[in-house]
Amino acid sequence: MKTGTIHPRDVADKSPKENLARAIDFALDIESAAVRHNTQTFNANRYAAIERLDDYEALKDRARAIKEESIRRLPELVEILTRTVRSRGGHVVYARTKDEASVYVREICRAHAVNLAVKAKSITSEEIELNRVLEADGIEVAESDLAEFILQISKEQPSHIVTPAIHRSRERISELFKSHFRTDRPLDTGEELTEFARDILRQKFLSADIGISGANLVSAEEGALLLVESEGNIRLTTTLPAVHVAVVGIEKIIPSRAEFGTFIELLAASATGQSLTSYTNILEPPIPSPVLNLNGRTDAAREFHLVLVDNGRMRMRDDPGLREALYCIRCSACMNVCANFQAVGGHAFGGECYSGGIGGAWTVGTSGDLMKGRFAELCTGCSRCVPNCPVRIDIPRLNTTIKERLMQAGEPALQKQFFGHFSAMARFASLLPGLSNWFSNLGMSRSLLELVFGVDRRRVIPPFARKTLSQQCAASARSGATRPAGGKARKVALFTDVYTQYNNPRVGMAAISLFGKLGISVAPTRVMEDGRAALSQGLVETAARSARNAAGLLETIVDDGYDLLFTEPSVLAMVRHDSRVLIGNDALFEKVRAHCFDPIEYLNRMIDAGELDIQLLKPCAGREKAPLFYHGHCQMKSLGLGMDTPRLFRRLDFIVDVSTVECCGMAGSFGYKKQYYELSKNVGRDLGSQIGKRLSSSPGTVVLASGTSCREQIGADFKEGAVHPVEFLDSIL
Repeated sequence: MKTGTIHPRDVADKSPKENLARAIDFALDIESAAVRHNTQTFNANRYAAIERLDDYEALKDRARAIKEESIRRLPELVEILTRTVRSRGGHVVYARTKDEASVYVREICRAHAVNLAVKAKSITSEEIELNRVLEADGIEVAESDLAEFILQISKEQPSHIVTPAIHRSRERISELFKSHFRTDRPLDTGEELTEFARDILRQKFLSADIGISGANLVSAEEGALLLVESEGNIRLTTTLPAVHVAVVGIEKIIPSRAEFGTFIELLAASATGQSLTSYTNILEPPIPSPVLNLNGRTDAAREFHLVLVDNGRMRMRDDPGLREALYCIRCSACMNVCANFQAVGGHAFGGECYSGGIGGAWTVGTSGDLMKGRFAELCTGCSRCVPNCPVRIDIPRLNTTIKERLMQAGEPALQKQFFGHFSAMARFASLLPGLSNWFSNLGMSRSLLELVFGVDRRRVIPPFARKTLSQQCAASARSGATRPAGGKARKVALFTDVYTQYNNPRVGMAAISLFGKLGISVAPTRVMEDGRAALSQGLVETAARSARNAAGLLETIVDDGYDLLFTEPSVLAMVRHDSRVLIGNDALFEKVRAHCFDPIEYLNRMIDAGELDIQLLKPCAGREKAPLFYHGHCQMKSLGLGMDTPRLFRRLDFIVDVSTVECCGMAGSFGYKKQYYELSKNVGRDLGSQIGKRLSSSPGTVVLASGTSCREQIGADFKEGAVHPVEFLDSIL
């Protein structure tokens, strides 16, 4: 078994990056509406489904533990499974490459004089290009899954792991069928389309010489296959023909059938929002049932072949940057929740068969070609996929690994260096902020920024403050608290991140002012890099240095008895999530993390603990309360803080409408990059639509948004703009 890390030197095909740009443009023009509707429907259903799972978090922990153990024991489990299946008369082959796997299946077909193979949906068979190999040998392959049937006719690659034809609307499917088949049927409804395809496929099932499937999971001890489906086609594929071939990636192997239950509960809920799929099959082939021979053949006995596909998986197992991808159970929750995927689908945000945030690692791992995974650049690191993954995979970290290796392989990095080292530019520009702001908005300057660094000229460059946060605090010369809140003195510090220091000091000053009005003195820290800007560009070593330095400083502040407030959600997420791996010291990470808070979260905690009288936060008597619209920052949601702001303002008797979109589309530097500007604006349309409707129906509504990039995206579309919740709360007290 070939092992080792996939290094940049392994890159063979350096495909032009223009391919990705063209794919994005095509998806936005043709496929976006269908993808957006379908993924958002699945995502909404998923949220409803997991609400019905009382032990959802425990299930995720259990699933993660099972997969971790399985991948650790993988060579052993392969041997156990092989012995188990062979003891029942089945055949097992370990295919080290995709060619070994597809050729083995072809030889089985030759041995049985197969003319027609009926095939269940299998992303692994797409990976090994099985259809191409069999069809080149004169064998007809009938895709029995409705979506795969559509793709086979249209000659398209899948755009989604669970629903491969998600990019096609009902109207486009109807046009496809009418152009490909002779029919007088109207084919206007989903029911008519399904019935039409079913009639065609039924004949394929009855005539097939061999059935080919994948598997969601395989148990080593019993040799059992778990196959979940919604159409019943897998049951027909695995039982009607006498010969059944299962093509399975080795990462699907788990120790025993008893562990299937955990994944059965999670798979349907995470994928389509169902409590259980329509069909849940557990087979221990060769199945002990008579051969029907409905196709006129005279096969006397059933025959089963298990093709275990490595094709880079053992190499991924030994690669610390990609190993976690092997825990994936192919539920697609990460795709459905991803705002960029909702906009363009897997034909842009995907490789030859694997798509979405998790697809980058799988494409690189199974192909060995780093350049084929460059669509990982569409991962903004927003982290919305992390809490939605039923196996707790840190998908943004996988994509950061790919971004880092792309630069090591020689990918142009000037744009990444520009955004990743924003603090250096900010320090310089803040020496003469007036001049810097004037110069940055000159037409010549905008053209130069676009040409050299790829900063889209259509974006408004955020101005540098005339006085930094540190300068304003020094001028204010605030003293200690005038009175302790709730009778208990507190030591609180404000983390002075780079953006709050140089571009956005008013939010920091509002936090200091707000807590001062509550009798809590807040001391700003010295400005420091947290590593977020570098990490978002894939500059991992730079990010790690910043994260370690910040953790060291924060430890001294925590040791002095301080809690820390963070007004920028992405920075809070850095210290409470991302920096764990970067600083490489779990004890230090946990020590610091436990004392880091969003300001609104901190106020809620104080109220809950009885340490703050909520009456102190209520506006002056008689003051009319403006209606509020709140959009939660991606990483606030990922930290479990997405509803903290609405909760607080509702406690203060405000009417709060909450955005239901996953992301504003800006995603920090992502929305400034010329190659992603149109995608960023497309993603933002959902939020813009909700805000527009609210402002029209309720004039005077105040829009609240915790994230700087969210406020920038909203401000570009609405003159009313958006304010940080801390700013608004401070203004009404």
